[in-house]
Amino acid sequence: MTTITLDLPDSLTERAGQAAQAMHCPLEEVIAAVLDVALPALDDVPPAIRAELVAMTWRDDQALLSIANAVLSDEDQRRLVDLTGRDTLTVREQHDLRTLRDAYGQMTLRKARTFALLSIRSGKGLMAQAQAD
Repeated sequence: MTTITLDLPDSLTERAGQAAQAMHCPLEEVIAAVLDVALPALDDVPPAIRAELVAMTWRDDQALLSIANAVLSDEDQRRLVDLTGRDTLTVREQHDLRTLRDAYGQMTLRKARTFALLSIRSGKGLMAQAQAD
């Protein structure tokens, strides 16, 4: 365990203190939990997307909502369903299926990271989106 001394704005300290009180745990645990979400371990994430997931921490809510709403194109969705439903695939189709699954998996990682960040930010982005729908 490492000890760090931080100078934090009073308003941030108050919010963290209120969270600690509500959760009946020490302030240090609340701050550590927030940092854990903001800076997650990404050892099991493909290297090509790691930096992007970390950088998302500093994007504004609008940019995150855009990521949350992303979907595969209609053509890619149809192709994925078609290839997944087949019993046998050519070498080219196997490649296409792997590529589509990778794209879908990366999109899912981006969305998961987005929702984690928006929820840490009091869910205001999620609430705005829900009210717009």
